[in-house]
Amino acid sequence: MRVLVTGSAGFIGYHLSRRLLAAGHEVIGLDALTPYYDVRLKSQRHAMLEADGRFRAVIGRLEEQAAIDAAFADAPQVVVHLAAQAGVRYSLEAPFSYTDSNVTGTLAVLEAARRTPPRHLLIASSSSVYGMAGKPSAELDPTDRPVSLYAATKKATEAMSHSYAHLFGVPITCLRFFTVYGPWGRPDMALFRFAEAIAADQPISIYGEGRMRRDFTYVDDVVAAIDRLIGVAPVSGQPVSPADSLSPVAPWRVVNIAGGRPVELLRFVAAIEAAMGREATKQLLPMQPGDVSETAAEVGLLRALVGELPQTPIEAGVQAFCEWFRAWRG
Repeated sequence: MRVLVTGSAGFIGYHLSRRLLAAGHEVIGLDALTPYYDVRLKSQRHAMLEADGRFRAVIGRLEEQAAIDAAFADAPQVVVHLAAQAGVRYSLEAPFSYTDSNVTGTLAVLEAARRTPPRHLLIASSSSVYGMAGKPSAELDPTDRPVSLYAATKKATEAMSHSYAHLFGVPITCLRFFTVYGPWGRPDMALFRFAEAIAADQPISIYGEGRMRRDFTYVDDVVAAIDRLIGVAPVSGQPVSPADSLSPVAPWRVVNIAGGRPVELLRFVAAIEAAMGREATKQLLPMQPGDVSETAAEVGLLRALVGELPQTPIEAGVQAFCEWFRAWRG
């Protein structure tokens, strides 16, 4: 099978591409290697993928027609669109980078999929679309009150993709990721920042005064879910359960990708301290604009679609990250 992965030098994109290659698939990886965080980390990920002869890299932005044309030139049978401008807080500083990448860039992918239809198009969304949910979030819950521009662009991504599924019959699944973490993670995320600060004997800033809860999801569990979902394209008129988000007018659905077991931030920090072998100096700070106090997922639909999936305990996942981090940092 030939799979196009956009954002292949990114955190989830790298892990998914590696899994697909290990299973014998051909992977086309599209990435712009943007400097949102250290490009060396992205280049290292891509270099490891390029060591496999079945991986073909296309370097360019989603908004660049030449890059999109090159990525779709071999008519991929499956497209997993993960490339995006990530990060809730950075959207306060650089809002247009979010509309350029997440909205215009996704539109370019949808147009390419209209011209060269894959068997299944999977698109990254985010738990951020649920806003201040205040309870475990299910796919049928309303998502019309985003509290950050990042969340708003992900909501726009979902809405645009639904229109293309309806108009052109492209089967589309939107993946609502919940706080993905693990080795080769992004430096802007809490786990990486906390590990760096602890290693350097510097204080860590804990927002929400440590009372925030997140449905942390280990990256290997996430890519296992994506891998299985690739083979479960939505079919109009064939819901799998009463909780299915399948559209009544299109081969389109959204699916939560999470473990369904939220963890308090202070427990997360304690796991990092244990894995790093030293205690952190903690600065408890108020919530930041755009943040939500809790993310928690209902995962019944995911299980109905692909069955039971691995659920890596937070301590084991953090330990794996910290072992990688120490080796990578040197």
